[in-house]
Amino acid sequence: MDISATDVKELRDKTGAGIMDCKRALQDANGDKKKAEELLKQKGLLKHSKVAGREAKQGVIESYIHTGGRIGALVEVNCETDFVARTEEFRTLAREIAMQVASMNPKTVGTMDGDESEDALLSQEYIRDSRRAIRDLIKETIAKVGENIVVSRFMRFEVGTSGAGEAGAEAEAETAEE
Repeated sequence: MDISATDVKELRDKTGAGIMDCKRALQDANGDKKKAEELLKQKGLLKHSKVAGREAKQGVIESYIHTGGRIGALVEVNCETDFVARTEEFRTLAREIAMQVASMNPKTVGTMDGDESEDALLSQEYIRDSRRAIRDLIKETIAKVGENIVVSRFMRFEVGTSGAGEAGAEAEAETAEE
């Protein structure tokens, strides 16, 4: 099947996947863009399992202060290289995770496997799209940047609570999940 450059470009813009990956996905899907996107997502999930064991010691500490200044969050999100840590995709992911922490008050980081409670950050529904969990957001970014990404820890702050209260508790990732 002949795939147009316009179709490849549209799929690439939407998914962040490589040109040849997009072309192959469109060919495998017989030109069906939705099916090709699903194929790329599946491939992205495979990419996550390939990079999951890699050390992620670079990254950013991102903050989010909710309107009114009464609730805020800090998150440490790590990747493999400082190059990726400076990309717009990675910075946006870190910002979205900080916003999620401020909004949903998770108790723990959780694992990428998804076998924990809803109190775990990675298991929570993404506040901007309830069809996806935070772990899905991270996996999509892993597929785009090609590096392991780990949420190492976070802290949520709320005016009127002391550091000992649950709203001020710090959560750290377990080293086994990296």
